[in-house]
Amino acid sequence: MVHHKYMLALPNTNNMMLNMNPTSNEHECDHQHDDDQLQLQLPKTKGWLGSSALSLYQGFWCPSRVLPNIMVFQKHFQPHNQDIILASTPKSGTTWLKALLFSIVNRARYTPSNTPLLTSNPHQLLPFLEFTLYADAKAPNLTVATPPRLFSTHIPYASLPESIKCSECRIVYICRNPIDVIVSFWHFATRDHPERCSLWTMEDYVEKFCKGEQGFGPFWDHMLGYWKESLVKPEKVLFLKYEEMKEDTAAHVKRIAEFIRFPFSEEEESKGVVGEISELCSLGTLRDLEVNKSGKFMPNFDNKSYFRKGEVGDWVNHLSSSMVERINKVIEEKLSGSGLAFKSKIQLTTSLSRNVTS
Repeated sequence: MVHHKYMLALPNTNNMMLNMNPTSNEHECDHQHDDDQLQLQLPKTKGWLGSSALSLYQGFWCPSRVLPNIMVFQKHFQPHNQDIILASTPKSGTTWLKALLFSIVNRARYTPSNTPLLTSNPHQLLPFLEFTLYADAKAPNLTVATPPRLFSTHIPYASLPESIKCSECRIVYICRNPIDVIVSFWHFATRDHPERCSLWTMEDYVEKFCKGEQGFGPFWDHMLGYWKESLVKPEKVLFLKYEEMKEDTAAHVKRIAEFIRFPFSEEEESKGVVGEISELCSLGTLRDLEVNKSGKFMPNFDNKSYFRKGEVGDWVNHLSSSMVERINKVIEEKLSGSGLAFKSKIQLTTSLSRNVTS
């Protein structure tokens, strides 16, 4: 079995490569049979536009192929207080935020001319816990990494290990208007697999999304889990909206840096470091890098598939009025009374236009 290596962001030391050789599996073997039986008994449905199965685990629809990884992660992950965890649902701005977090933490070590972002996809620099670090349901040795360790996950807050919730590590969550998420994910899932379009129409996917049957969904439960925790523990969870980050990226870069305990100095701000990071990590810059035009992050996903438009409101070019009405009705119902809401297309257009001209 080949164990891949992923780079962790280490601000004060030389780059270390994380060896994916597993730690001892003695205790895991004792419970493997029970876990296997549980996985067989879980309710299942087709997901990801029919490309893989989903299992209903702890209240969310988990891609069946990564469920064993998640179970091992839940049992074995030991957080450090300085850990930084990026959490999100798929297609909500994860790749962008990974680039930003890596650059903020490592700005004392790298300039825009020598940053690892020029030669590595953001997903390699800030690895997924469930997809990469705990691949093949093996617990990696994470003790070799110097803090702060940077991780990412699509796992809902309720299913994170209690060890994370009780630690002083910071969680940065990004969400996006679900209407744009639907369109973004549709293109992501069908870009290299056009045959899926004949199996699932956009309307089919909208209906499945509204039922909550998508990877790591229901979408609204995922958002609300982190949203509510950010209200109770604002020092623990920073809740970001993709649309607001697009409106004023620089302000959010400073906000993120402050939250993860890497604030910008007055000198850095006067030298334009915030703007440099914002530009370096913009979708346009990342998309034009050779490393993101070829190669694969994982066997089924080309690097280029993570960089499409990234536009706010692109759904108007793809969804019918009836689809939008259906989605809005569900989201309004599910988020009612939570204090969490998304701007309308008119509000977004006005805000973005004002930002561009100011």
